[in-house]
Amino acid sequence: MTYFGARTRQLREHLRQNDRRYSLRQVAHRVGVEPAYLSKIERGVAAPPSEATTVRLARELGEDPDVFLAMAGKVSSELQAIIRKRPKLFADLIRRLRDAPDEAIFRVVRVVRDGEW
Repeated sequence: MTYFGARTRQLREHLRQNDRRYSLRQVAHRVGVEPAYLSKIERGVAAPPSEATTVRLARELGEDPDVFLAMAGKVSSELQAIIRKRPKLFADLIRRLRDAPDEAIFRVVRVVRDGEW
């Protein structure tokens, strides 16, 4: 079982405890896939779905789409487009942040978000 599949099932089953609308069949229908396919994803028999389906599944389960895409081993097409504009700079930034503590990364995000150049 893959981490993506296991986490998907864990989230869906947790929601189903309080709401029958989170049965495998109903979630699959709302996300736009066959129940058998969603079952295979959850069991790790099938690879994670496309970007669009992964995003729909994340939203259905109340998860952050970027986090869900990362668990699926994917990067959103939006982020890919941003990186393609300055690949060298983003590659260098990500490599330098690889071992940085979370607080350092949060500081970088705050500076960029707040525009404090």
